[in-house]
Amino acid sequence: MTARIIDGKALSKQLREGFKTRVGALVAQGVTPGLAVILVGDNPASRVYVGNKVKACEECGVRSFHIALPGDTVESEVLATIARLNADPAVHGILIQLPLPPHIDGRKVLEAISVHKDVDGFHLYNVGGLVVGNTIFPPCTPYGVQLLLDTTGTDVAGQNVVVVGASNIVGKPMALMLLQREATVTLCHAKTRDLAQHTILADILIVAAGKPGLIVPQMVKQGAIVIDVGINRLPDGKIVGDVDFEGVKEKASWITPVPGGVGPMTVTMLIENTLRSAERALRIRQTDDYQDWEAPVLKGV
Repeated sequence: MTARIIDGKALSKQLREGFKTRVGALVAQGVTPGLAVILVGDNPASRVYVGNKVKACEECGVRSFHIALPGDTVESEVLATIARLNADPAVHGILIQLPLPPHIDGRKVLEAISVHKDVDGFHLYNVGGLVVGNTIFPPCTPYGVQLLLDTTGTDVAGQNVVVVGASNIVGKPMALMLLQREATVTLCHAKTRDLAQHTILADILIVAAGKPGLIVPQMVKQGAIVIDVGINRLPDGKIVGDVDFEGVKEKASWITPVPGGVGPMTVTMLIENTLRSAERALRIRQTDDYQDWEAPVLKGV
């Protein structure tokens, strides 16, 4: 059996076409969705990521605000920039490109972003909301993985799901989102003993460990769905995931490629969250309902 490919690039393109209609509807009512991206320093990889986000905004008709700050910018200046963007009605989403320079407290900076504009889903309110299933903005990568799983037609309820990697950005929120869908979730991490003992039981295996080739065929159950979140650059410049794609595709029923799987969806869900924020802002403006906190994303909308 050779696995069917879960094409994140194709799904991303489809979703972005729909975004253009939503943007048009907002603009017709006097609202142009706006996303502000703050980059501190000159990390080459971060510059590429920011460029991809700005390009995605342009493609969908979303206004982008790119704020580039020197690497020696003091923390107070970053916080002042966030405060200004929080108060700007033209900005519906604020994203801090990570990693930040070591002299800046990343948690303090992320928590300074208004929960109404936290389109990366990293504010404590949104993280806590994942526990009860009513977060405003789910983190973009797990949100994208959720939609990729939906394209397989698989009902995750009751499925054994193993998530490899327990980061705050992917692993932990992914586990919580799947629990909301009544999956049975095992979360593995760097201290997990005998990783294969867990992965071999997975009906759905999601890998976000940042270790190329970590998952080999003998660690994968026949017919499993395999989602590879890893993006690793080898010494020869080749981009690979955390999964031995060529070997595992002969055992899996569905598998994401790297590149072209989860990566395109992360940026697309950032735009989705920005549009959701703009739509919420318009609703609040029209109804004066400042308690409009409902976020149905985890309920399948």
